[in-house]
Parts: sequence; C-alpha cells; structure tokens
Amino acid sequence: MAGAPLVEHTLRSLKGAGVTEILVVIHHLGSQIREALGDGSRLGLDIEYAEQGGILGTGHALLKGRSFVGKEQFIVVYGDLAVDPRALRGLVKFHNPKSFGTITGIEAAETKEYGSLELRDGMLKGIKEKPRTGGLGVINGGIYVMDSRIFEYVEETGKSERGEVELTDSITKAVSAGESMPVFRIDRAQWVDVGRPWNVLEANELLMDSAIGKGAVAGAVDKAAHVKGRVVIEEGAEVLPGVYVEGPVWISKGCRVGPNCHIRPYSYLCRDVRVGNGCEVKASILMERSHVGHLSYVGDSIVGADSNLGAGTITANLRFDGLSVKVRVKGTSVDTGRRKLGAFLGDGVKTGINVSLFPGVKVGPQSWIGPHVALDTDVPPNTLVTLKSSLEIRQRR
Repeated sequence: MAGAPLVEHTLRSLKGAGVTEILVVIHHLGSQIREALGDGSRLGLDIEYAEQGGILGTGHALLKGRSFVGKEQFIVVYGDLAVDPRALRGLVKFHNPKSFGTITGIEAAETKEYGSLELRDGMLKGIKEKPRTGGLGVINGGIYVMDSRIFEYVEETGKSERGEVELTDSITKAVSAGESMPVFRIDRAQWVDVGRPWNVLEANELLMDSAIGKGAVAGAVDKAAHVKGRVVIEEGAEVLPGVYVEGPVWISKGCRVGPNCHIRPYSYLCRDVRVGNGCEVKASILMERSHVGHLSYVGDSIVGADSNLGAGTITANLRFDGLSVKVRVKGTSVDTGRRKLGAFLGDGVKTGINVSLFPGVKVGPQSWIGPHVALDTDVPPNTLVTLKSSLEIRQRR
C-alpha cells in the first residue's frame, strides 16, 4: 500500500511519534515480515522479533514483550491497522505518564463488529467485545499506551470462549481494579481495521494521503503523457504517450503504463506491473508483476501478484440497481456499505478475453477464468471456469 507494506507504514508513524525501539511479535508468515523489515536500520529504527508460536491471543502476544519493555511505559499497535501518522503523534502528546495507560477510541455508527468501549467522563470502564446489540458508540482502536503493570493483569486473565488470552479482557480487569485509563479519540477517517478485502482499499487511500506528500516523478514520462496532482512515479518506471495520470497515484519501479491509458486517483501499481493500451485503472491495487491487457477496466479492485488479465477484462464496480455491494465472507453475505466496489483476485489469476467480473466477486489464487465468462459468484483457488456454448455454422439460405 502506498509504496510499502502496511506494517512499514505503522513503524514509520511510530518513529514520527518518537518511538525508535520496536518489538514485532510474529507468527503467520513471520519469515516474510523479518525479510521485509530486517533490523530496522533502513527505517532508522532498532527492531527485534518475538515468535508467538500460534494464534494464542493478543494478551499472550503482549507477554512476549515483557522482558523487552522492562519497567517502562510503552505503545502497543495491532498489526492489522492503518493509521494516520498524526493520530499516533496525538496519542503520545495526550498521554499522561502518571496514568496506568491510554486507549484509543473511534466513534462508529455500528459497534457490533468491534470492541465497544464503556466510558464515564472520558475514562474507560470496560470493553465489550462484539456486543449483540450494536449501534452508535465508541470502539476500541487497538492502539494503547500502557504501564508495565499490565503484564500482571494479563497473567491473571483466563482464556476466552475462542481459547485465546484477550488483551481487552486484561484491560477490563485493570480498570475494574481501579487503574486509570483515559480515552484518546481519533476521527474514523484516520483509522482502518484491515480485516476484510475491501478494507485493504480503504487503508490504501488513507496511507496514500499521508505517504505521497507533494509527489515525486523520477521515472521516464513521455512528453505526450499528462501527470496531474500528487503522483509518485519511481525511477525505472515508464509512462508512455497518451497516458493520463490523475493523482494521488503511486507507480512503482519497473512498471510500464500505456500508451493511451487513464490511471485514476488512489491507484497503486506495485513493482513491474504492466498496464496495456487503452486501459483504465481506478482506485485499485495492482500487485507485483500483474499484467492488465489492452482495453480493460479495473475499478475499486485488487489484482494479485503475477496475475494476467486478458484483453477486454472488466471489473464491474457498480451494481445495476445502485445498492451497496455485498461480499461473501466465510459463507455469509456481508454488506460492505460501499456503492463502488469491484473484484478481488488472488495471486496468479488469469482471465481470457472479454471476461466480466461482477461487483464483490472473489477469485482464488491460481484460478483461470476462460474467455467471455460473466462471473457473478466467488471462485475457489486452483479452479478453471469456462463457458459452455455450442457454435453452429451452416450455409446461408
């Protein structure tokens, strides 16, 4: 997203807030995280790692940092969040070192999918995870400043119904015991919980706004191309004649765009992406080495690495009835609340010519979609989808 992995954006924001010593607790794809971040010297940070050993809960993950923290106060940020750097700087400034900690809260129209904060006079009184009766409220932002005493409460916390040690249970235990924890509120536009496919697009938009700055063009841009607004075109990228780039847009090293394309706001082209003649890309993420064949449209979508879209592939991003797009998540249809939302393609997906992907469709990695298919349902990984039809050729009368 916006030129870097999500976790790197978080670490840069922490550095901007004055934090330079980092412990990253890893498990799933931990080796890739280590490889991407290294020892932190590239970012001006000192990074260490702790292996959690399983999906054992946020409280369990916190305990992995006990020796690293010692007796000092520290910041905790969940790894699946996109946060405006100003929010972290504001949190550090707001926090009173004399208090047990500070929790970040976000006002939300619906609390059922989050931890709902119980407040009194701006102070935390408890956290109710995914309440059955939701509605308007303040949700847990997953960002805290904490005193090292929190480890004592985590050790006293039993496992939740899903068999994990939950940090939110430990925090509720602490405030019930009289610990002081003010709530620092940030705007919903400054925070994205990246838990579902469309959240990746929302996070990319947030991070684009903070990462691009005024823009920088270092790649080769043909004099017959047009670049408007805040745009990053990295060295080694090539923008051909007739291309219109409308920022904010990020075009990475090794990309080749055009000729005669329209790259619209909030599009992020990762390294070595190829966008062919006469294409339009709008508010989408094209992962490494993906190719978009000529005369295609990719809108509000994610295209996985090493994917190839045949000529004339269309990702429809607007329902015919104009209602918000729904996406199936774990077998359940979920209303995204978005009127504009395209398709989600895993790594190594291929489409034939003139394929149409309906709004909200997901295509699993390494799947192939044959020519002329109009796809309105999700496709599992490693699947071939073709259109059965018969062709009749006979003499004209």
